Amino acid sequence: MNGNDIEDATVNKIALWLCTFTLSVAVCAVLLLPISILSNEVLLTFPHSYYMQWLNGSLIHGLWNLVFLFSNLSLVFLMPFAYFFTESEGFVGCKRGVMARVYETAVVLLLLTLLVLGMVWVGVALLNNTARESLYDVWECYLPYLYSAISLFGVLLLLLCTPFGLSRMFSVTGSLLVKPGLLENVEVEMNCATFEEASLSRKLNSGSRSCRTTVDVEPLRMQFLSVQAKRIALQMRRRASPWQRNLFYPLAMLLLLALTVVCVLMVCFHVLELLFDETAMPRGMGDPRLGTASFSMFGSLGAAVQVVLIMYLMVSSVVGFYSSPLFTSLLPHTQDTNLTQIIGNCVSLLVLSSALPVFSRTLGITRFDLLGDFGRYNWLGNFHIVFLYNILFAGLTSACLINTLTWTVQRELIRAFGLHKLPLTVSRTTIPLKLLLANGLSKIQ
Repeated sequence: MNGNDIEDATVNKIALWLCTFTLSVAVCAVLLLPISILSNEVLLTFPHSYYMQWLNGSLIHGLWNLVFLFSNLSLVFLMPFAYFFTESEGFVGCKRGVMARVYETAVVLLLLTLLVLGMVWVGVALLNNTARESLYDVWECYLPYLYSAISLFGVLLLLLCTPFGLSRMFSVTGSLLVKPGLLENVEVEMNCATFEEASLSRKLNSGSRSCRTTVDVEPLRMQFLSVQAKRIALQMRRRASPWQRNLFYPLAMLLLLALTVVCVLMVCFHVLELLFDETAMPRGMGDPRLGTASFSMFGSLGAAVQVVLIMYLMVSSVVGFYSSPLFTSLLPHTQDTNLTQIIGNCVSLLVLSSALPVFSRTLGITRFDLLGDFGRYNWLGNFHIVFLYNILFAGLTSACLINTLTWTVQRELIRAFGLHKLPLTVSRTTIPLKLLLANGLSKIQ
């Protein structure tokens, strides 16, 4: 390896370290609210235990402040530094090396910071008709506005991704589990994959004997490996036990449906609370008094359900984010993801995870109030924004769920009765009901 390769390897390694730290902060942000809820229930269950004295409100409050600090540090400084660091080459006329890239990255990041602060200064001046000039005002006025804008963007991104992800969870889970025999014929699919694999293998062997170029053989080889992996997966699915085939899939679908319905019902109930109860509004909490009362009317069971729902919403938001046409290009692939895509994935996951506590409290999934700087966002006290947010989430989730269930049932019925093999010139919507029933009865017999 020459000097340039060693330098690039060092830069990539530093950028990967920063990405690893950012992902760690994102995981901490996801676990922040569940850990706080479970800590409160543990203190309620063991109020005078000597071994639980270390678990108190100041510890949880400190964790919230640390996660807020490191999430904003990663989002505002570390990830832009990692991107500009990988793209930098050093100033013209300077000696090449890692430090030259560091200097260029620092200058570019400083200019970007001045640009962002200038835009925030102009925005605050337009909104309040006043201009602040001291550094104290920058810390107390401009940065909270910037944090509020970032959090509002993250919460809006969750509003768009989560309903779509809740509907996509059914198809994603169905692709990972073995379906019952009525919905999936694994034997036929495996035979087709075996024949296709044998055909591609003969083409590859004939291509190697005829001395074809690598450009012609490479697409065939990639297709052969894909079909081979599909055939191996189908073999594993065929070996599944009857319990795994006929019990796990219906239970998983019913569990997903129950979790989604509970989320929608809790949001609808929170909408009614917003109309009649002022304490339902999300707000900050200065001194958390853990161990005094449960944050759920159903006690420890309700708190456990809240934790499960929060984790389920996070997984659904990630699924919806990567399933969205706008962000499909960010989806990482094994051994085929460049460093810019890795940085983009880290930023996206950090934005989603850092907005999860505000998102869960705004929807009323939990009554645990926001701690530290998470409760200082300016838009949290606006009733119209919170009320409209809840209405939009309930409406979008219900619409996506109804659309997914109706289309899924129709697709599985068509596939079970063998009507998906009809030619494209025949419209399936014009098939008489008698023909559909006759085809189904013939398959049962």
